[in-house]
Amino acid sequence: MTETGARSASAPVLLIEDEPAVMAYVRAALERNGYHVVTAESGADALQMLASGNFQGIVSDMRTPGGVDGHRFTPGSRTIVPNWHRKSWFITGDIANEETVAILRKTGAPCLEKPFRVQQFISVVEQTRVEHHE
Repeated sequence: MTETGARSASAPVLLIEDEPAVMAYVRAALERNGYHVVTAESGADALQMLASGNFQGIVSDMRTPGGVDGHRFTPGSRTIVPNWHRKSWFITGDIANEETVAILRKTGAPCLEKPFRVQQFISVVEQTRVEHHE
């Protein structure tokens, strides 16, 4: 089985993004690289999905509507997804915000600043998977 086939046969990646254009861009990038993607428009929706499903990773915007954005989402996901910090990637347009920087340091999860290139994003995802392969 090819690596792409192995990825698509495994659990999906959960994508949490409230901007339709960004969601479509990231989803297409992941799917073109062999990942199955499930989407949520808020952290609250994502927590419900995590409670009832198995995911190989989480891509989350730092700021989403509904009271559970990226920095509030991660504590909830910690109890549902073992080793979540090894399987999570943040995307944000708010990298200059001190709170965002502090949260990123605390989690240790990789983060890409919007806008980013597809290959840059996929490289971060692939590198994290290789470094933390379980």
